[in-house]
Amino acid sequence: MPTVFHLGLLLCWAVVLGYWAITALRAKPVTRSESRARQFLAYWLPLIIAILLLGPGHWFGHSWLREQFVPHSLPIYTLGLLLCAAGAALALWSRWQLGRNWSGNVQIKQAHELISSGPYAHVRNPIYSGFLLMFSGTALMVGDWRGVIAVAIVFASFWVKLRQEERFLAAHFGPAYSAYAARTKRLIPGLL
Repeated sequence: MPTVFHLGLLLCWAVVLGYWAITALRAKPVTRSESRARQFLAYWLPLIIAILLLGPGHWFGHSWLREQFVPHSLPIYTLGLLLCAAGAALALWSRWQLGRNWSGNVQIKQAHELISSGPYAHVRNPIYSGFLLMFSGTALMVGDWRGVIAVAIVFASFWVKLRQEERFLAAHFGPAYSAYAARTKRLIPGLL
């Protein structure tokens, strides 16, 4: 991968993760949460595996994971970086919109508010949509089958997590959440 694309990819991820780390310090206190074991097994472990799959190619030797599913070319790198940047923008906007209600795990906060404006007016889980775009762009830039597997793992992990979050929110907000869920999709406006 050409250096400029590699640096662009790293910048996208660094900005998002940096913003996450800084703003996490201001989140509201927790009133209800899942067990740490479930959090690790269902969400964090799959993300760690996906990130490792997207790591340096030499880690995988000459295995089928290194087989290309797209050519390593400037148009593919450009498209991948654009997807990653769009995902970063969506994730940042969504995180900002949640404000102090955000949590990295499935939780209900003190004085938790139901946010339905900004990207949340169109989908219930736009942060996951943004991260899926980022992982998809990264996988495209890597170009190997290991990237496709990483995106599938991230999608499965996010799907499990968003279903649990929706159960927590439905129990907490009742009819207001049911009405919100009836008019929005989970990840992709009008589709999914």
